Amino acid sequence: MILANSSDHQTPQFRVLSDTQCRELFNATLECLKRVGVRIQNEEGKALLVAAGADMEGDQVRIPAHIIQDAIASTPRTFSIWGRDYQHEIRVAPDRVHFGPGPSCTYFTDPLTGEHRRAKKGDAGLTALVCDALPNIDYAMGLSLFDDVTAVLSPVYEFAEMLANTTKPIIAWANTTDTLIDIYKIALSAAGNETALKRKPIFAFFTTYESPLRLAHGPVSNMLWSAEHNVPVICLGGPTVGLESPFSGASALVMHLASVLAALAMVQLKKRGAPMVIGGVPSMMDLRTARPAYGSPEMSLHSAAAVDISRYLGIPFMGTAGASESKAIDAQAGAEGALQVLMSALSGASLVHDVGFLDCADIGSLSYLILTDELIGMAARIMRGVQVNSETIMLDLLEKIGPEGNFISEPRSVAMCRTEAWVPTIFDRNPYAQWEKKGSKTTDRVLEDKLKKILNNHKPVPLADPVTEEISNILAQAENREMTHNAIPSI
Repeated sequence: MILANSSDHQTPQFRVLSDTQCRELFNATLECLKRVGVRIQNEEGKALLVAAGADMEGDQVRIPAHIIQDAIASTPRTFSIWGRDYQHEIRVAPDRVHFGPGPSCTYFTDPLTGEHRRAKKGDAGLTALVCDALPNIDYAMGLSLFDDVTAVLSPVYEFAEMLANTTKPIIAWANTTDTLIDIYKIALSAAGNETALKRKPIFAFFTTYESPLRLAHGPVSNMLWSAEHNVPVICLGGPTVGLESPFSGASALVMHLASVLAALAMVQLKKRGAPMVIGGVPSMMDLRTARPAYGSPEMSLHSAAAVDISRYLGIPFMGTAGASESKAIDAQAGAEGALQVLMSALSGASLVHDVGFLDCADIGSLSYLILTDELIGMAARIMRGVQVNSETIMLDLLEKIGPEGNFISEPRSVAMCRTEAWVPTIFDRNPYAQWEKKGSKTTDRVLEDKLKKILNNHKPVPLADPVTEEISNILAQAENREMTHNAIPSI
């Protein structure tokens, strides 16, 4: 966890928008929701809004300002997500920055062979194991979307794999309410009972809006179910700037905010005080391919601006970092990842996901996850800033040693080395001759070696045998349900 903009001493800070600009964009969003509205394809969600005073014309719902303002007022500014051992806690709050992977990559870089292949069962478990071992990764997501299981149950198998391979908090997704309930049952088996899971939730539910100003049935249904059952909700989306919004950062921010605030309103109307995070990846459209450019500077700029608005409103925010357009671990991946990580740390986003993404979120890479962990460590050191007081100035020590002295043997100075100096685990600082003597390993080789070492040696705390058995039963019941749903009726 990176603590940004700390109150006890000055740290580096970065803002894109002033409070005046945030207020202007928020007011424009309220006007957009009132005049344009949002297309909502969920009957319960529409009913909640209409009962609160919204106007409805088919699926298009125009939402007055008082509904949004009340929803913002009732949303907790801070809450926690826990690991299953309750030793790992994410305190979701503005300016406490937590990093983790993303979900749903169709392809995966095989950690043993380096092969570019389809994601498959087991990849989410490997991702969770690596997350468990890395000191700067705060939570786990699957980094894969495998289809070598019953397709609709992919997120359920993913969650089960992650729970077995990490004691850190998990952010899960679900494609149907049935699969969300399956995931909840699995979490319940690990937590022990509903009271314990309610008091210390060990996962949050992640969803996206598919298109700006449109909220589909499934995501809304799942958000409302999560709110009712005390599962923290994360709702995130675009737009792709220039394609789904005008070629204007300000317009894209209004469309993003209108979409997530409509979702926020439904969640708060369902259960006042339900914990929720809003998020945005307003990526610029690549002018040559029309794809969203995850590695673009505009993506980081717009996300940082969205953080400013969320802070202004007092709502936790999820951003993005460690997501390169490159297809492999190379200079492009390093440059894009470093910029994104530092921008996210400086902006103070509560949660930052997509660490380990390559090729516009289509390839999951554990090596890139490890590289970004190193970048997060560097950013964390920058964010600690320079502490200035009599103990750190040490004027008496300067007087004692005098001109042309050295301090390497002075206990007071040496005692500070571990807090003052960041030490790399991947990047090389040796002289050329020593680097050559150690095998002339480039960074990608060092990453491969570290990944193999983690996979071979890191042993996450296992689940208790009864919990493992219960999870197997839940998966079997889910399979039977889907088989029944898909059965061809007899004639």
